Amino acid sequence: MKHHVGEHKAKKGLIRIEFDEEKGIAENVKITGDFFMHPEEAIHDLERELEGHKLEELEQIIDEFFAVRMDIEMPYVNVEDFKIALKNALKK
Repeated sequence: MKHHVGEHKAKKGLIRIEFDEEKGIAENVKITGDFFMHPEEAIHDLERELEGHKLEELEQIIDEFFAVRMDIEMPYVNVEDFKIALKNALKK
């Protein structure tokens, strides 16, 4: 099992994405940092969405998640910031 960690400093906060990879599948996804997201439970919803998917699907899942969830507010942080953190995790 391989462990991935990626960080990205957004305009207002650090985003850290951490997950395990087992046979090309993301497991134990955790998204942390010092950014603000409302409603707060949305970050857990995103973690659950990413779990159990192939690594190459994760970026598209992030796009689709935020496209559907119009209730989420993230001042000074955007979808691209999450995708950059993911890409950084996949580089290592």
